[in-house]
Amino acid sequence: MTEPDYDGLLPDGRRNLRFVVIGAGVSGILAVIRLRQRGFEDVVVYEKANRLGGTWRENRYPGVACDVPSVLYSYSFAPNAEWSHRFSPGAEILAYLDQVAAEYGVERSVVYGEEVVHAEHDGHRWHLRTHSGRTDEADVVIAATGVFHHPFVPGLDGLDDFAGDLFHTARWDEDVPLDDRRVGIVGTGSSAVQTVGALVDRVESLTLFQRSAQWVLPQVNPAYTAEEKAAFRANPEAQMRLHDEVSELFADGFANAVVDANSPALAKIAEMCRANLDTVSDPNLRARLTPDHRAACKRIIVAEDFYGAMQRPHVRLVTEAIDRIVPEGVRTVDGEVHDLSVLALATGFRVDRFLRPMEVVGPTGLRLSEAWAERPNAYLSLTVPGLPNLFMVNGPNGPVGNFSLIEVAELQMEYSLQLVDRIAAGDCRLVEPSTEATEAHEAARVEAAGKTVWATGCNSWYLDDRGVPMAWPWPFQEFQRRMATPDLNAYLLTG
Repeated sequence: MTEPDYDGLLPDGRRNLRFVVIGAGVSGILAVIRLRQRGFEDVVVYEKANRLGGTWRENRYPGVACDVPSVLYSYSFAPNAEWSHRFSPGAEILAYLDQVAAEYGVERSVVYGEEVVHAEHDGHRWHLRTHSGRTDEADVVIAATGVFHHPFVPGLDGLDDFAGDLFHTARWDEDVPLDDRRVGIVGTGSSAVQTVGALVDRVESLTLFQRSAQWVLPQVNPAYTAEEKAAFRANPEAQMRLHDEVSELFADGFANAVVDANSPALAKIAEMCRANLDTVSDPNLRARLTPDHRAACKRIIVAEDFYGAMQRPHVRLVTEAIDRIVPEGVRTVDGEVHDLSVLALATGFRVDRFLRPMEVVGPTGLRLSEAWAERPNAYLSLTVPGLPNLFMVNGPNGPVGNFSLIEVAELQMEYSLQLVDRIAAGDCRLVEPSTEATEAHEAARVEAAGKTVWATGCNSWYLDDRGVPMAWPWPFQEFQRRMATPDLNAYLLTG
């Protein structure tokens, strides 16, 4: 095999590597900034959409917001003094991402409207092709493709028969009028609950079709005062100290609780959820809103006044299963037709897609579609045996659902860059995890997952085809420790 040409050297003598980043969401923006700060300028980002923003570009439904405190949902190097509330609305987060991207000149590296459909490594470099036929090469690929961007559309009979306006919450049609109309929402996850709260005062009637009840934590979401914002602007370091304090509180009070089904903190969360449910005065409605699983077995919903909205006279909870969609609305199995003019599918995402449907092929012919035929798996959610110099941000089995994904992405990116530094320094050409390390990590992860609250008997998107929780099953501090320094014994460094 011939020695690759790295297009010369950087001023400090390191190899001038070329990078392709896939996706211009939260993680893709981060990747460009961190690569440039490391001295790498030969970076291109391929984004399938026509603008940046990832999940905050895709999700524009009424009431969309982040259930992680705003101070945590910020890049560590770009504190935002202008958050309006403790928990920020989606439009504000998208504006923040635009602001950070503009400040760091990210968009000069972004090619919009190009979806990468094929990536193949020939033992020398990655060769990529987009849906339009555009080709490119890279020494290193950073897959920042995200988790929440493949909408899950349930197989309901008659979806094409509906005479009104129908769409998924992640494909919300902002041209559709909502005021004084009969709106139906299918689902009871975060997007459904947020949409209910945003629409309840606008619509003629609102019907929520519930397959299973969810636990809901009450949210206190005060606005930041002008004085608080001024203090943040005057002292960014103080805001970062607040970030660190809230991060520790969030980890100890919630994120670490869910990975220990018997933790006192989890019991406290359950008490808060139960007390919130008790605000529903009608015993019949309260019974139908009562979940049949432990609090946090499914992703806990955080909302300001969901139960208040559900007790409004023009709001109806339907717990009978949906039989089919008909032109007039939704027919349930009891034969009742629920007359609607708008139907929103708040049915979540296909969270196991990651890089797929992109075809990824390693130098030995390994295809990711074959390696992940049963289920996706990666070493520390970052790398896959047989696919060298490919690093995923927020990949399979990572800390999704109970941590700030921005904080997670920063830790993962720094970890990956330590391995990239080895390539740039000339210590090796290719980096990939060993099969043994990957299998050992997965075995330990599966064992630990059995001790989490997600494994206590409910059906949720956390579970894979075996019923094993797909998420990181250890405390956040353990994730931070593992991300601090790569264990080179787990990697094959060749060339």
